[in-house]
Amino acid sequence: MSAATLDGGPATLDRIRQYLVGLKMPRALEALEHILRRLERGEISALEAIDALLGEELTLREGRRVKAALKIGRLTTIKTLTGFDFSFQPSLDRDRIMTLAQLDFVDRHEVVHFLGQPGCGKTHLAIALGVEAVKAGRSVYFATLADIVGSLAKAEREGTLRERLRFLCRPQLLIVDEIGYLPVIAGGGNLFFQLVNARYERGAMILTSNRGFSEWGDVFGGTVVASALLDRLLHHAVVVQIEGASYRLRRHAELIPENTRIRPITTPPPAPRRRGRPPKARPADPETNP
Repeated sequence: MSAATLDGGPATLDRIRQYLVGLKMPRALEALEHILRRLERGEISALEAIDALLGEELTLREGRRVKAALKIGRLTTIKTLTGFDFSFQPSLDRDRIMTLAQLDFVDRHEVVHFLGQPGCGKTHLAIALGVEAVKAGRSVYFATLADIVGSLAKAEREGTLRERLRFLCRPQLLIVDEIGYLPVIAGGGNLFFQLVNARYERGAMILTSNRGFSEWGDVFGGTVVASALLDRLLHHAVVVQIEGASYRLRRHAELIPENTRIRPITTPPPAPRRRGRPPKARPADPETNP
């Protein structure tokens, strides 16, 4: 029995091909002959043949969508959760990370913090969660803190700050990498606060940092802006602390002098949020605001 006999003759098969071309379904057109041969041999039913044909096309289109979304989101270096070596970082709860991969935190507009020393896998996990979000149809944007602050400062100079903030608020998930690696430019802390404040309870974020929260005053140029940032970034937050050493240097750790080896981050839990008026500042403390 030929494919033409199965489908009612050559004319019917030609029309199917024309339909697939008109509907812009190149993958289905390419797979048509193979699926018809399986149907001839009795390996699949007619309903399964239709399912296979549409499935081939959907797979192609989904792959294109994901590729385009990754490019728009600046996720050019692809990292996956399956490619992460959890055995090298025993301080990490694998089940907790897999729970984050279900993306409920995105829907709840929460902030995920990955804290740890350079090379421990913070960026890998952040990107991997971003990839999972893209696959699930969420919009994602990835950038370093330096890139974000630089773009905000440029927009402020050009009088387009509001538009830039609006652009950075569009993605359902914003990933900010490398907090604490480079000094923030003057006024950068205030600009970043405007972004955080604009996204607060409206969009999810993932932040990676090699500095504990108690050091964010040094990162952002003062305790006032750091406290304001943490007030929002820790309100609906998941904090993941990675205590392990650098994965990149795992084969050369013995070459690093003892006095230059990085100590684990110790991050005290954030103080509970108080209701009512804040306590009066003590004059003797120069770091406290009146």
